[in-house]
Amino acid sequence: MQARLKIGIVGPGRVGRSLAVGWQQVGHQVVAVTSSSRPQVMDSLEVQLPHAQVVALDQMPAVDLLAITTPDDVIGSVTQSLADFGIIRPGQIVLHASGAHGLAVLEPAAKVGALTIALHPAMTFTGYSLDQQRLADCPVAVTASAVAMPIAQALVYELQATPVPVEESQRQLYHAALTHGANHLFTLLTQARAALAAAGIEDPGAYLRPLLQATMENALEADPGSLTGPVVRADLGTLRTHLTQLQACAELNQRPLGSDPGYGLGQAADTYLALAEATAELAWEAGRLSDRQRDAVLLALRDTP
Repeated sequence: MQARLKIGIVGPGRVGRSLAVGWQQVGHQVVAVTSSSRPQVMDSLEVQLPHAQVVALDQMPAVDLLAITTPDDVIGSVTQSLADFGIIRPGQIVLHASGAHGLAVLEPAAKVGALTIALHPAMTFTGYSLDQQRLADCPVAVTASAVAMPIAQALVYELQATPVPVEESQRQLYHAALTHGANHLFTLLTQARAALAAAGIEDPGAYLRPLLQATMENALEADPGSLTGPVVRADLGTLRTHLTQLQACAELNQRPLGSDPGYGLGQAADTYLALAEATAELAWEAGRLSDRQRDAVLLALRDTP
């Protein structure tokens, strides 16, 4: 995109700041951001976007691109407010960075005549300079009209990221997949670390890393033949013992959130049971378990006291 844009950011959280810094680095002007009640965010704004004016929502100046990076549930109401304030105008680019929403939530802007874009990087953000490295080559789901799509793609390329078109009707399924794969993985690994710590492993993260890296590579290659463990082997006694041990450990672990040996252990047995059942079904679908073996595994899991 050759023309330099004046950009306004509504909702200067981690994603908003990361996008703003990325576009600022290629010559666009981030002229205004809405205020935040969090002192840490305000401190970050002074460092990352020193030339941006901090304004109230109804005081956003005229900009070429308005990025709404608020929490998902308020994007629609914020867009409506911006339209009511007269801040959105015909021909302006209005985008949000939510994975769960497409263009419908920006309808108040479209009615004014703005070009609307849904743009979602498949990445987790820290709010610091590391985010710019993570954006490089990151896939970004883009939903836009035929007219706005070239603009959306250019904005993504300027972040050194990769635009991937996603249909409006598929946005929620797309986002559910990312949440299940990333957020739930975080929960799972937190529980695994806590259980290893309870077993006396001094550095659970380092202990898990080689195994997890190999497992992730196998899973991302969609190779069911690489699946290992007691479910695939139909080791019923081992599965029962695992559940019993996790249940006993959870009963003993009464520490508050975040304390050593880790948190999340209280729900680890329930997570193990649900995922072991899902793994049994996956192994059966892939031909790794027979009907008899799958049924035996599911029965052993459900009958464990």
